[in-house]
Amino acid sequence: MDTLPKASQKQIGQFVAEDFRTASIFSQYGIDFCCRGHRTVEEVCLKNNIEVEELLTKLSTVMSTSSNQNIDYKSWPLDLLINYIEKKHHRYVEEKIPVLLQFLNKLCKVHGEGHPELFKIKWLFSVSADELTAHMKKEELILFPYVKKMVKAVLNPKEIEMPEFDKVHNPIDMMLQEHDNEGVRFREIAALTNNYNPPVDACNTYRVTYAMLEEFEKDLHLHIHLENNILFPEVIKLKQKFKTP
Repeated sequence: MDTLPKASQKQIGQFVAEDFRTASIFSQYGIDFCCRGHRTVEEVCLKNNIEVEELLTKLSTVMSTSSNQNIDYKSWPLDLLINYIEKKHHRYVEEKIPVLLQFLNKLCKVHGEGHPELFKIKWLFSVSADELTAHMKKEELILFPYVKKMVKAVLNPKEIEMPEFDKVHNPIDMMLQEHDNEGVRFREIAALTNNYNPPVDACNTYRVTYAMLEEFEKDLHLHIHLENNILFPEVIKLKQKFKTP
C-alpha cells in the first residue's frame, strides 16, 4: 500500500511511456494521456471524480500481466483450449477494436494531411475488425459448440447422441482461409507503419496506437497459431472416431 501514494503523484504520460497498455485504462475513464499527459494520477482522479486506488489497481494489473507465456497448449483437452481461445483471444479482440478505431480516427483527423498512409491503415484495420468479429461469431456459434459436443460424446458415448456433422473440413477450411486473409491485411499494415515505428513528429497518441497495433498483431498470431496448428488438426482427428453416415 505504501507504493500507492507515490504512484498517485506520477504523471499519466509517464505511465503510458513506460507501458503503452495503460493507455487503454486511461481511455476507459476518458482521461487525455496525450496532450494533457503532464497531470498526475491524483490530479486526474480529483478532476474526474475517480477513486485513486481503483485506477492505480487497474494500471498495476495491466502492467504486471506478462505477454510472454510458455504453455504446452497441445496437452490441453480440446474443450479447455476452446474456452481459453474464447476468453483470452476473442475477448481481447473485442476489447481492443473500439479503442484502436477511436485512436486511428483521431490520428487521421490530426495527422492525416501530413501522413496520408494513416487513412489506408485505418481502412485496413476497420475491414479486419469487421471480418474478425464475424469470424469469431461463426466459431462461437457453429464450430466450437460442435467440437465440444464431440468431446462429450467421446467421454460419454452412452449418454450423449453422436453428432452428425460429417463435413467438419468445410468450416475449418473456411476458418483457415479467413486467417490467411487477416495475415495479408496485417502484413500490409506493418509495411505502412514501417513495422510499427512511428514518425519522428509522432505525438503520444501516435506512438501508443502503433504499439497497440503491434500488440494486436502479435496476439492475433498466437490466436491463429492455436487454431491452425493445434485445435483444427486435433478436431479433424477427433472426427475420425465417428462413423460417417
